[in-house]
Amino acid sequence: MIDLHTHTFMSDGALSISELVFSEKNAGYEAVAITDHVSFSNYKSVIDAVNKEKKMLEKEYDIEVYSGVELTYVPPNRIKELAFLVRGYGADIVVVHGETDSENVPSGTNRAAIEAGVDILAHPGYLTDEDISLSIKNNVYLEITTRPSHRETNGIIFEKVKSLGGKLVCNNDVHIYENILKYDDILKVLSRFNIKEDDYKIMNKNSRELLNRCKKSEKNL
Repeated sequence: MIDLHTHTFMSDGALSISELVFSEKNAGYEAVAITDHVSFSNYKSVIDAVNKEKKMLEKEYDIEVYSGVELTYVPPNRIKELAFLVRGYGADIVVVHGETDSENVPSGTNRAAIEAGVDILAHPGYLTDEDISLSIKNNVYLEITTRPSHRETNGIIFEKVKSLGGKLVCNNDVHIYENILKYDDILKVLSRFNIKEDDYKIMNKNSRELLNRCKKSEKNL
């Protein structure tokens, strides 16, 4: 299992970096990305903190750790600029907080994130066929989430993206310990949206593909 969307108390989570990483390992994950909420004001401190600890935690807990960010409520016309800045500063994974139907996210965020070519568009709520087609062109992965407050559109997103050939990943959007779901618990959540175990395995392969792409990009810097 791979979880590429998690939060610590550097934003609105309840866990430290070390506690989160250990808990993910203990739940059966082989890789985790720390993706705290950022905007222009705090991205450096968030990336610095994870990069300072990740190699030590990888060695001690035998799990891959990636530094990331979730661009959150960034004005849509500034998302591309900030995505460029966080990559240049050392973020492995760039996630954008999508237009979930449970929050009043700025209109146009989904399209701006896809146009910017970020790594993951999280809990996007609703997407047009044009959005999904553009995500394929720009290699943007679309998220299926286990988080209760954002997952009600999972079934709609899954069916549309699968039919058009887009890439899906499944993440927990961890904020507290209880959000770190084990394998069987994830399958129970996904089954509510008619998403099967084989589909989840494909999403984990997509997550691995994304991480391999990030490693390749890092080597080329």
